[in-house]
Amino acid sequence: MNWPSKKNNIAESNGHIIDMRGITKIYDTGKVQVEALRGIDLQVRRGEFVAVVGPSGSGKSTLLNLLGCLDTPTGGEYRLSGEAVAGLDRDQLADIRNRRVGFVFQNFNLLPQLTALENVEMPLLFGGVGRRERRRRALERLEAVGLADRVEHKPTELSGGQMQRVAIARALAMTPDIVLADEPTGNLDTGSGSDVMGALQELWHQGSTLIVVTHDKALAARANRMVEIRDGLVVEDNPTE
Repeated sequence: MNWPSKKNNIAESNGHIIDMRGITKIYDTGKVQVEALRGIDLQVRRGEFVAVVGPSGSGKSTLLNLLGCLDTPTGGEYRLSGEAVAGLDRDQLADIRNRRVGFVFQNFNLLPQLTALENVEMPLLFGGVGRRERRRRALERLEAVGLADRVEHKPTELSGGQMQRVAIARALAMTPDIVLADEPTGNLDTGSGSDVMGALQELWHQGSTLIVVTHDKALAARANRMVEIRDGLVVEDNPTE
């Protein structure tokens, strides 16, 4: 399936869709301050597939939340397609989350009362897409992840791997610039995990920019670049090929 092409933002003069410099994140619990990120530098080019690895508590999920504008850094600079995220208001950040970033979570986060088709349609509904076009695009996304025969099934009628592929289809509904996935195979058996890995790799081949936080060595090996984080710092950043 060929997704609509997107022109690079003219502000991406350095070739990076993601440009993080000196990013810090400190959580204040009231009694103690926890420094989750301690000066992260990360640049990602459009069309890369980056696996972020590291031990639990290293700052991987914190980094993903900042990349997806679910949280804001304490310090440093983050530019998305050349635009300084720090200068955006709440509505603009919400628009980024809905239109420019697709999220895939470990626990799927599907609405149980809705069918697969209706779950994929949700971001399109919030994005103001008309009913007929919503259905067309949602069907296209589900077909692309191999679920054309499951569109009317609810999450309880799907396997774990199928639910995660619905979540991937939903992440792609608005044709985002970036897809962020947090442990997408973490709750799946080997067979289902392999199906999801294949679906993610196919998205990359179609031109998507993917950033995946994972403990799954097999999934990380499918990326074209691996970034290792320890104690809130990038300690390795190397191509896998």
